[in-house]
Amino acid sequence: MKRKLLSLTFLLVVSFCTSQDNSKIIDSLKKIIKSKPSDSLKIKAYGDLCWYYRTISSDSAFKYGKLALKLSKKNNNKVGEAQAYNDLGILHYDLADYNEALQHYTASLKIRNTLNDTLGLAALYNKIGLVHQNTFKLDSAIFYATKALKIYESKNNTRYVSYIKSNIANIYRGLKQYKKALETHLEIAEANKSTNDNLGLTRSYNNIANAYLHLKDTIQSEVYYLKSINIAKTYNYKKELATLYNNYGGLLRDMQEYNKSLNYNIEALKIREALKDNYGITSSTLRLATLNIDLKRLNKAQNYLYSGLNLAEKYNLNELKIDAYDKMVIYYTYRKNPDSVMHYRNLFKTLNNSIYNTRITKEVAEIQEKYDTAQKEKEIQTQRAKIAEKELNLNRKNTQIIGLVVLTLSLFVLGYLLYNQQKLKNRQLQKENELKQALSKIETHNKLQEQRLRISRDLHDNIGAQLTFIISSIENLQYGFKITNDKLKDKLTNISAFTKETINELRDTIWAMNKNQITIDDLQARISNFIDKANVSATNLSFNINLDKDISKHLVFTSVKGMNIYRIIQEAVNNAIKHAKASNINVQIENIKHKVIFKIKDDGKGFNINNVDEGNGLINMKKRAADIEAEIVYKSEKEKGTKIILTLNHDH
Repeated sequence: MKRKLLSLTFLLVVSFCTSQDNSKIIDSLKKIIKSKPSDSLKIKAYGDLCWYYRTISSDSAFKYGKLALKLSKKNNNKVGEAQAYNDLGILHYDLADYNEALQHYTASLKIRNTLNDTLGLAALYNKIGLVHQNTFKLDSAIFYATKALKIYESKNNTRYVSYIKSNIANIYRGLKQYKKALETHLEIAEANKSTNDNLGLTRSYNNIANAYLHLKDTIQSEVYYLKSINIAKTYNYKKELATLYNNYGGLLRDMQEYNKSLNYNIEALKIREALKDNYGITSSTLRLATLNIDLKRLNKAQNYLYSGLNLAEKYNLNELKIDAYDKMVIYYTYRKNPDSVMHYRNLFKTLNNSIYNTRITKEVAEIQEKYDTAQKEKEIQTQRAKIAEKELNLNRKNTQIIGLVVLTLSLFVLGYLLYNQQKLKNRQLQKENELKQALSKIETHNKLQEQRLRISRDLHDNIGAQLTFIISSIENLQYGFKITNDKLKDKLTNISAFTKETINELRDTIWAMNKNQITIDDLQARISNFIDKANVSATNLSFNINLDKDISKHLVFTSVKGMNIYRIIQEAVNNAIKHAKASNINVQIENIKHKVIFKIKDDGKGFNINNVDEGNGLINMKKRAADIEAEIVYKSEKEKGTKIILTLNHDH
């Protein structure tokens, strides 16, 4: 009766304590132990004390975890023993003692295998995968994560499926497959929203921000970091908040906001030191070293560097050791110490090659082993054939001759078949390689096009909107206030005109960026559009644009070449209006012997070619012509106008 009462009391205490802080729960669990309950309840209480002491005192957590393990072994309580190994593994993992963590997880795994504890196995597979991930053994990490995922999917456990997919996506990030990682994290975030999993959502937003950062989209990266920080602060997720401060600080560093980045990383280090998160402490310490190098605070950088390197080596954190060696190279470069630079560069190369070549070495060894086995089998078969041949010689000579003939024919047929099969296989491999290359080119082209479209949208939506706002503000100033100062009025008018001209320049740039190729019709239409606008601002001015009848309608230019041609013609027309005071401007486009010739002629006041001091306009036209490998010639005399001839080869 007493045992039943204690069991009920224990369950009520645990249930009630979920709403209290850890210290109250710990006191309640200690009271249960003092009441001398059954060994099974005592094991459970020891295990819970190990867990709740985890964030308060690692020494106490280890003490109760070991007590739970010892008592479980004494009573042959396999469930308790498996749980104790699991809990001790978590404690070692939190301290970045990954070898010990792996040993305890493996011990728990063996027991849970015998118990057929499917969900327990899934949890351990996930933890073992994380150990391998943190030690940068990514092939093992993805192997164990996938094993855990299959179990959770079979049990339809949505929450843990999301967690495991998140870990796998981070492994993709480690393998530099950033787009695949981003797609997975976005999918997981939606699942977290649907289940109101705020902790999962915090981690997902952080992972999404990391993926965007690797894809060079700093705007989206900052948005998701700040979203994640807000949730972590709201629900007091300290470990996640430290990670977020560290990551967001890295983004601020990329944006060259070094002091702001320094503050976030200092906060991250404080939280991680309070949590005794050795991996996090090492990461933040190295990050602070980098920031102090950026700020040229080399003495502070040195302290952080050696501290971070010692921690990385102590806990065998390969990825962070690589980072530390890399930062040492930069630090000693600033210190102008070539010996130390060479020393740490060699350490960096050695460890980096070791990590990435281990798997390849293993695969080569496996192939060699298979080859050696095949060779031995071949030797045995050869020996057997010789013995059979001798026996045939002794017994039946005629049969031997017939057998040899049959064998020769068989080998010939077999060799012919194998030759044809290999030939077919080689053709198939060649076609597959050609297809892969074609797909790779298409994918690269599509990515470039997407990038160009995104940049052009950003230019149009952001810069265009800002310039329009400037024009609107100036007009409001002009009409909303009675400005009597003529100089100020002229200044505002000039700013407005310059801004409108900038918008037109921006639109021309976006026009070129949105096209892979620019046809002669596109170019004619753009020049005509520019001339129409120039007609509005100029009086008594006549423009003409003529295409030679031999010009092919299929003639195209690359977007870069087309834009430069347009800019050269635009500059020539502007010079004719503003400086030459021309009344007539003619643009002639001709096609002569596989060359396209653009002639811009005006009847302005002209200039002396030999004495002219080339301004920005002529220099810009020459530079643009050189960029597209074209030839540009100026012909001008005073009071006889100017003629500019641009000659270039066909693109097609």
